[in-house]
Amino acid sequence: MRCVIFDLDGTLADTSGDLIAAANVCFDAMGAGVRLDPGADAGVALRGGRAMLTEGLGRIGGADPAVVDRWYPALLEAYGGALDVHTRMYPGAAETVEALRRDGYAVGVCTNKPEALAQRLLAALGVRDLFGALIGADTLATRKPDVAPYWAAVEGAGGRRDASLLVGDSDTDRKTAAAAGVPCILVTFAPGGAAVRELAPEGVIDAFAELPAEVRRLIG
Repeated sequence: MRCVIFDLDGTLADTSGDLIAAANVCFDAMGAGVRLDPGADAGVALRGGRAMLTEGLGRIGGADPAVVDRWYPALLEAYGGALDVHTRMYPGAAETVEALRRDGYAVGVCTNKPEALAQRLLAALGVRDLFGALIGADTLATRKPDVAPYWAAVEGAGGRRDASLLVGDSDTDRKTAAAAGVPCILVTFAPGGAAVRELAPEGVIDAFAELPAEVRRLIG
């Protein structure tokens, strides 16, 4: 089947609020006089847990990688305990995935979020059953932008490598698609905004309603 693979954080759903809340739990536990802001730091949140810890600690004198590594499991634990409080699917995301399925496309998820957390989040959002495959950061030995997780998502969803594409929001997604030799569609409604156009993806959408036409244009 022709196949559309989606990134999760910043593409299907705005997860930044819950991610930042988890980072702030860690900063409070450390006694560090810093907090990330759900609005201003949304882009940092979508780069992952270590990026948030590094950013916060860097604002108060420096981020020791050993300290970041030590607190990363605590951040995951805090996030896992409250991962769907503020998170919402982007408008039209679920409906567009359903439309792609009706039109005969295989769909899957390839994310750099740990697989168990991604599974739980999609289930909590009521959309896990829409996707034929879900590959997380720890499903395989490598993560995006390595191509192995992308191909695993394509094949797990029942898709064809030569008729697949990746929908994402970041340079990581762009690099993954480029390494795989497949088209990439980037979204402008994530914190990165219209700046993703500078990454020269094969397609850009400002809303999910635009996605089906771009998919047809790129892979038929």
